[in-house]
Amino acid sequence: MMKVTLLSYTPDPEITVALAARTCYSSKLPLAISKERAEHLIRELIERGHESVLEHASFTFAIEGISRVTSHQLVRHRLASYSQQSQRYVSVKEADFIIPPSVVENSEAQELFCKAIEESKKAYQELINLGIPQEDARYMMAQGIATNLVLSANARELLHIFRLRLCNRAQWEIRELAQKMLELVKDLAPAIFEWAGPPCVEGECREGENSCGKPWKKREK
Repeated sequence: MMKVTLLSYTPDPEITVALAARTCYSSKLPLAISKERAEHLIRELIERGHESVLEHASFTFAIEGISRVTSHQLVRHRLASYSQQSQRYVSVKEADFIIPPSVVENSEAQELFCKAIEESKKAYQELINLGIPQEDARYMMAQGIATNLVLSANARELLHIFRLRLCNRAQWEIRELAQKMLELVKDLAPAIFEWAGPPCVEGECREGENSCGKPWKKREK
């Protein structure tokens, strides 16, 4: 089962971002700002598209029980940092597998899916028994195998991840992951993540004729 934990984050992330922003326009280094003023400033900056200062706030997540299907999508966000469970050094003989809801809802499909999983695990162990290195035996395993990782990203990159991965057209598992991550940071930095989500939060859907037809609630200007 997917589990997401916020391991650490920049203390007072919105204060940090606001002080960084004020530095650009101050003759002396600003060392203090009220929470209310910081939130107001951050909203103005995001409204104007001046998001570079958001990079001064970072967040680190522990992510457990996602498939390699989803981790392969996640690492495409190259400005984040990742440390992932190694299949070279960690045996996958008893590993869990993520079963898509569409498979669970179809008893015949679920039986076929689970049978294939058990056969791949058996073949994996037989290869190891034949002297094949664990790092080579793992080639037997399907992408649905569960993995764990630690992800660190700044607030600007998180907003980018949320724009892409919270879209209704995103794959179901990474959409669930993005939602859990957003829930963990939104209270810590409400101004930064106030309108986090796909482009339809701000206005028109960018998917054109591929739109899901079920946009998120649009932002009230």
